Amino acid sequence: MLMTTSLRPPGSLQAVAAAITVAGLALVLPAATAAPRVPRVVEVPSRPAYVMPPAAPERPALVGQVLRPATVLRTENPGRLQVLLADGRSFRLGGNALLRIEPTLLDLVRGRIIAWIAPGAKTPTPLRIRTRVGTASIQGTTVFIEASADSVLFLSWEGQVEVRADDGSVYRLGSGQRLEATPDGWKGPRRIDATEARLRRRNSELLNGFGAPMETLPVLERELGLTP
Repeated sequence: MLMTTSLRPPGSLQAVAAAITVAGLALVLPAATAAPRVPRVVEVPSRPAYVMPPAAPERPALVGQVLRPATVLRTENPGRLQVLLADGRSFRLGGNALLRIEPTLLDLVRGRIIAWIAPGAKTPTPLRIRTRVGTASIQGTTVFIEASADSVLFLSWEGQVEVRADDGSVYRLGSGQRLEATPDGWKGPRRIDATEARLRRRNSELLNGFGAPMETLPVLERELGLTP
């Protein structure tokens, strides 16, 4: 065997090596070119916006950055960013925000977040967003949450949102309904009126000023009667 191989002409050996190399590339290329399903930053329309990976220093957020579990995101006004999660769900963050990405939920310490699930997407488990007063669960919907020093506001832009308060209470919001935790207790749910809906749609820094798509925007505009 060794003698037979050693007697091959050099050109023949090169051809065999080339064939093996090409075959090998054909086998590995699909895996190399397949996009990994991992959370990542897809847009940073304004700064300051930061990413702090686990056990690593904070750094400016960059498009394409992979976000491992326990990564902390932080923004300072007017900073904003958009993230695509591993399961295809998305969120935008802004307003002096601080948020930790956990394996099974998003932990919003402060700031504003809008999260959504693309219409028609199959998501076996709800997306959960935890705040200091309770946890919101969404599935096939768009939710806005603002956690300020004095209160936490939950707003369903469209679809059903369930809020489980830390005191054991459970609230369910429909399209255009808001619920607020205040120092005086929980208020709502109640439907926002047309004037508030129009003002929020026009002035929201999370609904406007992004180039990356928000697939549920036409849906929420239709649900709240904001389309011509």
